[in-house]
Amino acid sequence: MSQEQAKFIAGKLGAPYGIKGWLKVHSFTDDPEGIFDFSPWLIGQQGNWQTVEVVDWRRHNKGFIAKLANVEDRDQANVLTNAEIAVFEEQLPDLPDGEFYWRDLIGLTVVTDKGYDLGKVDDMLETGSNDVLVVKANPNDGFGKGERLIPYLTESVVLKVDLDAKEVTVDWDPSF
Repeated sequence: MSQEQAKFIAGKLGAPYGIKGWLKVHSFTDDPEGIFDFSPWLIGQQGNWQTVEVVDWRRHNKGFIAKLANVEDRDQANVLTNAEIAVFEEQLPDLPDGEFYWRDLIGLTVVTDKGYDLGKVDDMLETGSNDVLVVKANPNDGFGKGERLIPYLTESVVLKVDLDAKEVTVDWDPSF
């Protein structure tokens, strides 16, 4: 696999743990332990990526620690502190029909069921109860909105996601 392939940021390395090269791991995956299902990891700092293997990992307090191949002491681990953990997008599991990764939704045009163009999905937020589409409004939006927050509630608000057409259809009042 080439390191030029699309990457998905799955977590971040924290501070060294102990003197034998272990590092704290901050997982960004839905199931925090899921980060260890991916191999290899790409570790990135300042745009430079290297492939690494996780030799061992375990739960520690409320988080995780991991031992990476060729990281034998605290000094070597310290160099990797705050490095991003990425995996190749091809490593991500396929989702069932009707489910999408957030990255799939970013950049899609959001239109109402009446055909009004609300703008493009700029980001996603997790609120605990449901995800939220952050929609950057069109500059010539007659409602003066710079950004809209639209709950990602399937069937009641989000009516259809069409990746081929790069469009999300919603039941949403443009004045909100």
